Amino acid sequence: MFTRFGDIDRLFGTMNLLQRKLDNLYGAYGRPSGYKWELESAVPKTNLYEHGDNFEIKAEVPGLEKNNLNVKIQGNYLEISGERRSDAPEGYKTHKTERGVGSFSRSFTLPADVDSTKVKATLKDGVLYLTLPKHEAAKPKKISIN
Repeated sequence: MFTRFGDIDRLFGTMNLLQRKLDNLYGAYGRPSGYKWELESAVPKTNLYEHGDNFEIKAEVPGLEKNNLNVKIQGNYLEISGERRSDAPEGYKTHKTERGVGSFSRSFTLPADVDSTKVKATLKDGVLYLTLPKHEAAKPKKISIN
């Protein structure tokens, strides 16, 4: 379903993607070693499912701890963000970095509003699991006919 807010979310999502690509391009200038975490690998790969009264998301976030992840929900807008920090020991010189460092943000416009007070998030084996219950207003209701 297309709504004005959904269209605006997609527009800002596209603008954010362009901004991050430009930041990656110009942010790497003059960096002495390694390379920046590529956008394609920085953004978690996700699956979005709908089951009954819930949406479920699985997002791959290998190597990240829960204190480096953020999940925000408002209505039908979901944002997953986080930061991968360098694991190089103090005083070491890095010659190549393929595991990458940096921050990411991934946003979704869900098919219906979510009850943010009942969202459950679990991190296990490098996968972030989200259970997002649909808001009561988004659930189908049976109407009796008189």
